[in-house]
Amino acid sequence: MKNLIRKLTPEFLIGWYHLFLAGLGMIIYGNSSRKLKVIGVTGTKGKSTTIYMAGRILEQAGYKVGWISSLSIKIGQKEQINPFHITMPGRMFIQKILRQMVRAGCQYVLIEVTSEGIKQFRHRFIHFDTAVFTNLTAEHIEAHHGFENYKKAKAKLFKALKGQGKIIVNLDDDNAKYYFDFAAQEKYGYSLEKSNFKILENGIKFSVENTNFNLKLLGQFNLYNALAAIAIAKSQGIELDIAKKALEKIDKIEGRMEEIKQGQNFRIFVDLAHTPDSFEQVFKLVKNLPHQKIIAVFGAAGGGRDKWKRPKLGQLASKYCDYLILTNEDPYDENPQQIANDIVRGLGDFKKYEIILDRRQAIEKALSIVQAQDIVLFLGKGTEATLVIGSQKNPWDDREVVKEELGRK
Repeated sequence: MKNLIRKLTPEFLIGWYHLFLAGLGMIIYGNSSRKLKVIGVTGTKGKSTTIYMAGRILEQAGYKVGWISSLSIKIGQKEQINPFHITMPGRMFIQKILRQMVRAGCQYVLIEVTSEGIKQFRHRFIHFDTAVFTNLTAEHIEAHHGFENYKKAKAKLFKALKGQGKIIVNLDDDNAKYYFDFAAQEKYGYSLEKSNFKILENGIKFSVENTNFNLKLLGQFNLYNALAAIAIAKSQGIELDIAKKALEKIDKIEGRMEEIKQGQNFRIFVDLAHTPDSFEQVFKLVKNLPHQKIIAVFGAAGGGRDKWKRPKLGQLASKYCDYLILTNEDPYDENPQQIANDIVRGLGDFKKYEIILDRRQAIEKALSIVQAQDIVLFLGKGTEATLVIGSQKNPWDDREVVKEELGRK
């Protein structure tokens, strides 16, 4: 019924409805964002990790911090995994959380700002002090009716500054100039160019303005996330040695290339990767790690979301991996078998795969065939707490299921 009403209602009325809720939430919860320094982080990838890193730096500097991201929701000392199947929660919820942050004595809040959230005015009536752009690759293209509309949706965060506040931009991205050109009081950029970095098997070494960093996280994408967090710190007047202390304490980001260690003689990683760009970054990373075979377990979201990417995911996986198990991610109301078939179309002549739609059974199968020195990747879910099949939200956590199945080996 809800979907039917949505289809029958003109888009402009839906827009006004969302805007009204945003304004009502602000009034009910006392315009709380005005009492906080609000940092909005947008882009296709890296938002949650950047927020986590920047939040830890701010805490190292002595500030009380809150954040809202797809990874978790934090209010001062209290942090919980984001229980919603959505990165940027509804307008009323955001305003309510902002008020709770004020009451908890938070000084800073970092918010993951998505294009879908902007489309539904979830960013409105939030007073942003700083806007951060991480990168832009193809995602949600069907929902926005094209890449340019997706790009412009992200830009509304920068327009919300109205020439005030600060802008931070990844200068290595092809769209950097577009976002950097928005008016602001202060502008900061970050790039790999002067970071003198070295990607290692167990971390990353890099430097910023003669300060050397030793990051315990894997992959060039985490170097970009760290540089974004350092740029946020600099924009708030925080010294590099404080950023160094905070970043070097981080040994994992939950659900982001999170390694599961139970004493096994092979490596397991759980990651949220669900787009061609993020797939390629993960595959390139693990390809350079010592291994015998790479086994990947993944699917693609249903609900009509970005169907174009499904064959591309298959193509990339077959290029880098030795064996694939295709399974459910979140099929919603789509036929799960059809989603898997769409992925298979990208496999070409690659035959080392099977389809096991039950995700637990797929995980069990992967762990039954893995051998010493192999790498197993469980992609697409990360820390997501539900698996949506039809209209049913089933409790789920890839990491916990993997640990349970490992325990049965």
